[in-house]
Amino acid sequence: MHRLNPKYIRIASIVLGILLLITLIGGYLAYSKREAILQSAINKAKAKAKAEYNLDVKIGQAHFTGLSTVAFSNISVVPEQRDSLLSIRYFVISVKLMPLIIGDIKLADVGLHDGHLNLVSKNGVRNFDFLFKKKKNSNKKSTTGLNDLADNLINQVLYKIPDNLNLTNFNTTFTDDSNQVKLFTRSAIIKDGDLMSTIVVNDNYATWHLAGKLNPSDKEIDVKLYAQGRKFELPFLESKFKLKLNFDTLTTRLNKVEHGNDETQIYTYLAVRNLLINHPALSDSNVTVPVGSIDANLFVGGRYVSLDSSSVIHLKKITAHPYVKYTMRPTKIFAVKMHTDWLPAQDVFDSFPQGLFTTLEGIKVTGKVRYNLHLFLDTSRPDDVQFESGMAQQGFRIVQFGKTDFDKLNKPFTYVPYEKGKPMPARFIGPSNPNFTPIDQIAPELQHAVMTAEDPSFYTHHGFVQESLRRSIATNLKEKKFKRGGSTISMQLVKNTFLSRKKTLVRKVEEAIIVWMIENTRLMSKRRMLEVYFNIIEWGRNIYGIGEASHFYFGKSPSDLTIGESIYLASIVPNPKAGLYAFEPDGTLRYRLHGYFRLIGNLMASRGWAQRDTNAYGFYNVRLREGLRQRIAPVDTAVADSILANPDAAEGDEQVVPPGVTEAPKEPGFFQRLFGKKDTSKVQASPDDSAKANRKREREARREQKRLEKERLKALHDRGLG
Repeated sequence: MHRLNPKYIRIASIVLGILLLITLIGGYLAYSKREAILQSAINKAKAKAKAEYNLDVKIGQAHFTGLSTVAFSNISVVPEQRDSLLSIRYFVISVKLMPLIIGDIKLADVGLHDGHLNLVSKNGVRNFDFLFKKKKNSNKKSTTGLNDLADNLINQVLYKIPDNLNLTNFNTTFTDDSNQVKLFTRSAIIKDGDLMSTIVVNDNYATWHLAGKLNPSDKEIDVKLYAQGRKFELPFLESKFKLKLNFDTLTTRLNKVEHGNDETQIYTYLAVRNLLINHPALSDSNVTVPVGSIDANLFVGGRYVSLDSSSVIHLKKITAHPYVKYTMRPTKIFAVKMHTDWLPAQDVFDSFPQGLFTTLEGIKVTGKVRYNLHLFLDTSRPDDVQFESGMAQQGFRIVQFGKTDFDKLNKPFTYVPYEKGKPMPARFIGPSNPNFTPIDQIAPELQHAVMTAEDPSFYTHHGFVQESLRRSIATNLKEKKFKRGGSTISMQLVKNTFLSRKKTLVRKVEEAIIVWMIENTRLMSKRRMLEVYFNIIEWGRNIYGIGEASHFYFGKSPSDLTIGESIYLASIVPNPKAGLYAFEPDGTLRYRLHGYFRLIGNLMASRGWAQRDTNAYGFYNVRLREGLRQRIAPVDTAVADSILANPDAAEGDEQVVPPGVTEAPKEPGFFQRLFGKKDTSKVQASPDDSAKANRKREREARREQKRLEKERLKALHDRGLG
């Protein structure tokens, strides 16, 4: 073993001594100049705020009170030509020295007293819109991956949480054109990792508490949010967004954060007790979740964000495993999966939130069920969307009906149709009603025509057609609106007989569950389902059931309908209120339906439901009942065609102008109301100009009509092949 040469030891000692001396001298110089450095930094910050964000920042006093502690007083921030944004009477902050040496700013202690954050948004003018201002170089594409951005963001947020906090009397207000919310933080304290706070809402309307554990250095957070003596709720949500939302306690945890292998993994937990939600788009009534939680493991890669399959949703007795992945580049791709293990069926029904599925409340079932969902959508290739959704069952059986008797359709029953939420005259669906038509007295041509147009595989599917749903997703994505549904006759029947007609998300899910139960327990035969369907659906204004419809349009019984009359009746099922628009004043069909007849007829023939016919399957033989023809006066071709082609234009709309009625008179203009005379403020068009304009509108309408007709025929053809 060699001993170190004393000469080298002396040299090393001298070098270390010199470095220490230089450090001490530098530290002394920095310490002695720190006030000047502080003022210089403040001036630069003020100038930057003014130049980049038009903020006028003022600080009454700023000085060091310790080695790494700075105290500020009388701070104000006012955006140019806007309301004052922020004011703080006293603010003291200290940073940790070791992170500072390597360039990180980690807060050690923060004290803030008597502050006011004032957020104003009135008439489209906000005093905080500088937050959304893009930087000059913001158009440059970032080479940083989402995983690095997520890791940096988490670190920045955690580093801004001090180890110790003492905040008193901080007022936050938000004011817009119709609401004002006040949050007065009486106190917020972090000490030794313990968080305690008291927040007064809207002048003692409620008192909130945020409490728990905060250990930002260890990236661990465990915090609860609750209201004192009442439910926690945001007071402006209901008045501004028609959203009623409240809960007893919200718990959130950040368990750990891992960064590496081109991925940032964030392990979190979120739980809520007695959550209540009510919104017109969600449900007709309050939806209550007694207890629910999710272990949400968020994985962020360079180009994607995902909720990993290791995440778990807990809802009372239900446990489900979700997976969601959103890829941003080079194209937007959505991948969604959800599955459960085999679960006791009764546990599933018992775990539905109260008020969510009202028709299922109190139901008793046996057996086991398992659910699986798969969706893959590349937005650049919508027609290749993948979609599967299904619930498997083992020994599933309904033991006792709850609030709704789903067996009632097997017996005579009273049906009450609704229009815009209002009940129409009730119909008794049974032999004692002279308009009731048994299935064997409905012309086979009509049965086949309606099934061809609405649900070709009705007798072979189990309530749902996955391919039809997949095509609906693709179509709606391409059109960027809800244009095509995937409802089967089974789904339409359940919607009309058991559920509200309001289009809510909950109603659609409830509809699917009821259809699944009916189909999988063979609660009704397909033949009975079709019989009820034909006797309750709408065929015109206050015309319900095929018995009423057949006599109304053609003055005959359903058993006597021809193939042409059957195809016509099938054509108005999606748009029953526009039925009379299909006819000319002499009772013949408008020619624009000719292509529809050929398509439906050919599809029927391909299934053996009709004889091949080169004469449009009875199109030329259809005649409206003579007593109705007087109600049809000549109407603008483009208007009638537009209404026929667009189901949304007439369905459920009481304002549609019927045939023979001219355009409703326009509201009087300002001068008419003021002087009782004709408004001459606008230049009157000459008759020639008006005629040209009318011809131009007609040409444009016909072109649009042809486009709509092609789309409709294509949709029918796709459905027929499904």
